[in-house]
Amino acid sequence: MKIVEQLIFIILAFVFFINIFYKMIKENDTNYVGILILGAIGIALNFIEVFAKTNLGIVITMLKYIVSILIPVSVIILEKKEIPLIQVLNVLKAKIYLKIGNNKKAKEQLIKLVTKYPTNYIGHKMLAEIYELEGGMRKAIDEYVQAIDANKKDYDSYFKIAELLNNLQKQDEAKEMLFSLLSKKPEYYKATELLGEILIEKEMYKEAANIYQDALKYHPMDYDINYNLGLVYTMLNDFKSAKICYEKAAEINSLCYHSKYYLAQIALIFKEIDEAEKYFIEAIEDEELSAESYFQLSKISMMKGDKENAIKYAKIAIDIDASKVVPKIKKDPIFIPVIAKIPMPFNFEIKDYKTIFTEKELKAKNHLDDMFEITSSLSYDDIGLLKKEAPQNYEKFIEQDDFYNENQRDF
Repeated sequence: MKIVEQLIFIILAFVFFINIFYKMIKENDTNYVGILILGAIGIALNFIEVFAKTNLGIVITMLKYIVSILIPVSVIILEKKEIPLIQVLNVLKAKIYLKIGNNKKAKEQLIKLVTKYPTNYIGHKMLAEIYELEGGMRKAIDEYVQAIDANKKDYDSYFKIAELLNNLQKQDEAKEMLFSLLSKKPEYYKATELLGEILIEKEMYKEAANIYQDALKYHPMDYDINYNLGLVYTMLNDFKSAKICYEKAAEINSLCYHSKYYLAQIALIFKEIDEAEKYFIEAIEDEELSAESYFQLSKISMMKGDKENAIKYAKIAIDIDASKVVPKIKKDPIFIPVIAKIPMPFNFEIKDYKTIFTEKELKAKNHLDDMFEITSSLSYDDIGLLKKEAPQNYEKFIEQDDFYNENQRDF
């Protein structure tokens, strides 16, 4: 029985050996040499067993089957699936080189691979990642494009191209790439995130609103999408929609003090003083917002005729950050009745806060401040209309206001 098994092994091993040898000659590929050597080792072990009339043990028997039968069969199966051995070996070598930190050697293996097999997806993708890691953004883009050509559903490469184009200040091209990606995969979160940032930076607020609204279908409880949509609606003067978004963001993240500050500002515009006061009190918890929140609470106290509280809040605001608050108190006529009772330093240190406000957040915050000044003389009936007005009618609405007409040169 043992002799029959050895005879069958020899026949199979030789068939596979000749097959691999033929492939090496035909393709002129020395990558097959290693497999031939392994096959020859297995055959030699079998001959030793036959001529020495001995049993080399289970481990040696398994080894000879692996190197002479299993490995050649695996190579043949891969090539039947149009995955040539060189592709597998080059990718494997490249991964080993990357593991030991030798990017140069890894690139050599991958370049050799994609040169011989231009449609090899893994080769182009790995090359792109290496180029990106090294800072070669244009080369990385080229390789990601090749990867997409080989695999149309590689949405990560679509996003990578857009991200790299944005880093190269090619925002229009990045924008088009992201629109294309979201048309194919609308739930792709990172694409929504980046496209929204680009559109806001380019002040394309209506387009940004559409992008965030579409994203909410897939990520309704995402804080950033709700918050950013609130910022966009703010810049579109759709304060009713902005309020809904900020409330949702604050509900998702109770420590979202920026949302609460914006809600307070919108409440002031809508003449909802008690609600504004509630949100400003909550926003005090944020170190960067505390001085301005106390300043706003002081203003609200003046609106209510509570001069004592107005002075108290103003003093606290000045103690926290005089450089931010004193100029505002001096400029705002609402403080004229109490300004003599508010101790204000002549020389104050400008505090160097590491701001956590982004440019888009500051723009929204300042816009709300301006809108409060513009709408401050509107009646409660007019404010009621403002809450119902669509954003496109808002400019027509405020142009009828005397305060706006008198002060529009200042804005």
